[in-house]
Amino acid sequence: MEHFGIWSLMPPVIAIILAIKTRQVFISLLFGIWLGWIILNRWDLLAGSIATIQALVDVFKDSGNTRTIMFSSLVGALIAYIQRSGGVDGFIKIMSAKLSKLGTGEKSRKRVQLYAWLTGVIVFVESSITVLTVGSLFRPLFDRYKISREKLAYIADSTSAPICILIPFNAWGAYIIGLLLAQGISDPIMVLIKAYPFNFYPILTLVAVLVIILWQKDFGPMKKAEYRAKIEGKVLADGAQPMISDDVVGLTKKEGVPAKAHNMIIPIIAMVLMMPFGLVYTGWGVDVNFQTHDFIWKIFSSMSNGSGSTAVLWAVLVSIFIAATMYRVQKIFRMKELIELAFKGIGGLIPLALLMMLAFAIGKVSKDLGAGLFIAEITKEWLSPAMVPVIIFITASFIAFSTGTSWGTFAIMMSIAIPMSQSMDVSIPLAVSAVLGGGVFGDHCSPISDTTIISSMASASDHIDHVKTQLPYALVIGGISSVFYVISGFLF
Repeated sequence: MEHFGIWSLMPPVIAIILAIKTRQVFISLLFGIWLGWIILNRWDLLAGSIATIQALVDVFKDSGNTRTIMFSSLVGALIAYIQRSGGVDGFIKIMSAKLSKLGTGEKSRKRVQLYAWLTGVIVFVESSITVLTVGSLFRPLFDRYKISREKLAYIADSTSAPICILIPFNAWGAYIIGLLLAQGISDPIMVLIKAYPFNFYPILTLVAVLVIILWQKDFGPMKKAEYRAKIEGKVLADGAQPMISDDVVGLTKKEGVPAKAHNMIIPIIAMVLMMPFGLVYTGWGVDVNFQTHDFIWKIFSSMSNGSGSTAVLWAVLVSIFIAATMYRVQKIFRMKELIELAFKGIGGLIPLALLMMLAFAIGKVSKDLGAGLFIAEITKEWLSPAMVPVIIFITASFIAFSTGTSWGTFAIMMSIAIPMSQSMDVSIPLAVSAVLGGGVFGDHCSPISDTTIISSMASASDHIDHVKTQLPYALVIGGISSVFYVISGFLF
């Protein structure tokens, strides 16, 4: 596959810069997609413009993309259900009762954030489920205790991919094992286990969030956001455009309905538990490489081959069905009300679905331009054995940042990093950890990453505000991780 040199990077980079500068995310992404197709069509404006329109249509040719966009919209129905049913109010009531013992000061604010962090760590099945769970559960509590939406989005985002990449028994671990097998690694589990101590970025990110919560060490734009929320009582900045409509977030409990926490907790638990089941079910019949009939291995290999987008979509649909059934049995809503509420919730997330479509489209054009291959190719000239880990980390970071996908980055970089480490006598686990850490780092920073977008949605935060407040933290941790990879390259 060829690339277009430095022009391969222009569409995603320009789109990201424009989005941050102008705050017009949709227009910026659309411009980036258009520029990409203009380049692919050798600067033919008419052909490039027509190709841009077709590319947006072709997003839905990929069933995985379509399922993800459906999931992003259907989440609105679930959020509307749990808010209107009194589930959110019931959860707030229980949590507030526990927190009231600590008073209304800093201890309560810290405890709420700690609960959010802990929830993100516990729900390690899939990154989208993690951010959705943290955002849905804790947004009302963060609002009550005057903690900024940007802070909630940061906690949700920083405990999603980082914890998922550190736990082998989920879709992420299964996917990585599949990539290692494809590279001829005979014992991928052991390589993955040996790589974990070197996976500096995810580990440091999880620790950093905890330190910031406990010692209130916010800095940069996040410090200003927290001051605004705490002193001025504004959980969102003036002029902010939340990634979810106020018509959904602002829904109040139906009059006369008692506030019960289980009306919120049960549907969300069902969604979380359905995710691994969906992965196993969709991957069960696929031929696998493991030469064993062991049942545990069968489950694990099935997760490796399962469809993540299908599992997520099923999880949300099952959660909506369970919620609707619960509320109908309790006579909270009539069938007509359930349908109307579902459409209202879905309608409130149409902007998110549109953003996901544009994110997929710019990711596709970046791939067609060969952005990842170009970055990987030019870095080969810098390499010496001791510097291989840090160069792999930085390269993976740029690819993930430019394309908005960590999984795509893993696929590109594993095929480069493992042969490179074998030929240059570099520790394979160290090289693997650099790929994983760099992919998560770049994805964490990228405004076009689906995890970043869903974090903004689940937290009802302005997307650009989320990116701007999170970026300084990610860059600091990324810089420290780079230093550790330099040191590790010389030591190991």
